[in-house]
Amino acid sequence: MPHLLLLAGLLAASLSATAEPLLLQAAQIKALGIETTVAGSPQAGRAGTLPGRVVVPTEQMRIVAAPVGGMVEMLAVAPGATVKRGQVVAHLASPQALELQRDALQSSSQAALLLQNLKRDEILFAEGIIAEARLQATRSAAAQATALASERRQGLAMAGVAPGKLGGPLALTAGIDGIVLEQHAQLGQRVEAAAPLYRIAKLSPLWLEIQAPLATAASLKPGAPVKMAGSEIGGKLIAIGRAVDSASQTVLLRAEVSHGAEQLTPGQVIEVEIAGTSGPQISLPASALIRDQGKTLAFVQVSTNDKGLAFAARPVRVVSQGGDSVVVDGIKAGDKVAVKGVSGLKAMLTGVGKE
Repeated sequence: MPHLLLLAGLLAASLSATAEPLLLQAAQIKALGIETTVAGSPQAGRAGTLPGRVVVPTEQMRIVAAPVGGMVEMLAVAPGATVKRGQVVAHLASPQALELQRDALQSSSQAALLLQNLKRDEILFAEGIIAEARLQATRSAAAQATALASERRQGLAMAGVAPGKLGGPLALTAGIDGIVLEQHAQLGQRVEAAAPLYRIAKLSPLWLEIQAPLATAASLKPGAPVKMAGSEIGGKLIAIGRAVDSASQTVLLRAEVSHGAEQLTPGQVIEVEIAGTSGPQISLPASALIRDQGKTLAFVQVSTNDKGLAFAARPVRVVSQGGDSVVVDGIKAGDKVAVKGVSGLKAMLTGVGKE
């Protein structure tokens, strides 16, 4: 209880929330538990390093799926295999495919018969042998049969079934040139319609999905050079997200890798350097930073005398974060930065506890 009263008294005696340094006496420093650390040397010659993940552009992926239910009779490729567009990758034995073929043949035959009847009735009507009503009825029946035959042919095409013949397995083909990334079915497995069998992708170019602090993202523009840390694999920034992740407070950046994409693997986690995020960057404990009115601040010791210490709230920009450490710019090497008791300094800065 005495400690809480002392802390309240100290806060009440603090300066208002201004840009003026906060002057603390030795007793205040002890009560707030303030400790400082000396900021180390800047990370020389490196741009801001951010976490990223390798992904395949959505337009470069295709799923080979079962168009109808059936049994997987043959699998021609395995994950990692290179395939060409139109290459047969699997055979599916499907009673449903046989039914589609049968229905298509029947509807085509019926349509052909009714079209012949229509031609005959048109001749008879022209000669005055039959009434117009009979011609109209024949014309309507022929139109309906033609539409049904067209519908059945489209169903065959969607199912990948060859028209005009019955029997044989259903051949499934690759939709693009690429690499088989995943195999979802096993030989002999019974699958339902639309069940995926393979995922195929073209692996050049690739995308990098990068998590960046909001302040960093705000300073970037599409077209900024991007490269994998410690290598020559690189490309350019193509998109900057507009939504902030609520858990990590980061923004999603997307870059396209145009050089060295063949050395990357989808799903791979890497560190990324983006031109334009470099500067005098310093690594600090995450506990040294506070958020106030949308700004990120650190408390830097600006003076000392026999009466106490003075701390200034200095705006910083978070370049990257990993675990309990953050890389920022806005702090110079050699600055003494408060790393403990920071919440008490924030309370003094914002005037909490004042009358």
